[in-house]
Amino acid sequence: MSADLVEVTRSGTRECVHRGSLVLLDPGGARTVALGSVDAPIFPRSTNKPWQAVAALRSGFVPGSSEELAIAAASHAGEPAHLQHVRAILARHGIDEAAIAAPPSLPANERERALAIAADAPPSPAYMECSGKHAAMLAACAVNDWPLESYLDPAHPMQLAVIEALAEFGGEDEPDLGIDGCGLPIVPLTLAQLAASFARLVSAPIASPEASVADAMRRHPYLVSGTGADDLALMSTVDGLVCKTGADGVFAGAFADGTAFAFKIDDGGERARLPLAAALAERHLGSSDEDLAALASRPVLGGGVRVGTVRAVPGIL
Repeated sequence: MSADLVEVTRSGTRECVHRGSLVLLDPGGARTVALGSVDAPIFPRSTNKPWQAVAALRSGFVPGSSEELAIAAASHAGEPAHLQHVRAILARHGIDEAAIAAPPSLPANERERALAIAADAPPSPAYMECSGKHAAMLAACAVNDWPLESYLDPAHPMQLAVIEALAEFGGEDEPDLGIDGCGLPIVPLTLAQLAASFARLVSAPIASPEASVADAMRRHPYLVSGTGADDLALMSTVDGLVCKTGADGVFAGAFADGTAFAFKIDDGGERARLPLAAALAERHLGSSDEDLAALASRPVLGGGVRVGTVRAVPGIL
């Protein structure tokens, strides 16, 4: 069962609606909003990345900087700063880029992609948006003398560490894994469990792996995402927020006090994510400044001018 979450209006008429499921937890973990199917397992996609980074830290990955830890939790755009930190992780452990078992890609950022094409640069797994977490996992493998060539295998010690970490939120010890777009196993969670996992990131003890990942993401939201990304826009606007987008309409995050949210848009539409997350931030803060209000009300254009809005359905929060 899904709920109407985000509406698109044009010239005063509701043109379409994005349906999905959403949960909001208070700092004690109680549900203050639950819409749709919040207890049905989903594939969180890249919203699992902060906990994959936590698992890499627990397994022996030692980042050379907070920037490297941020890139380990990133869905980056292949911009120069992103590649710099991915390559720094690999170089420090003597690992060749070819060891990244993600699909070879060109940068997701349009400008960098055009420059790569103009330079006749071949696709590389380092450009792929998930290469930061792959690099961190490979580094953990190198530290432990685990085989590099099989780190995608669900039975590999690195992937078992990820499964163990996410099982802390009620996930199964032997879950029905999926395969993410980058080739790594993906652990299913319910939206309620996903929100709880983000609450843990912001409430964990100082210097713990969880707190370290949260701090790195807050300090370097550009590295977690890239130019124009939803994560960057929201974390740059809301102090203390840690959030992460995932493919196919998933978004999760937690505010500084431990209030946490997670939602999934049924149709996978990315345009619905930012206004809904910004509306959750407005609810949490009890007010909205100009920048946050702009994120919560995205423009619909007609003839180059604004004629409508993409926004959370009024009254649902």
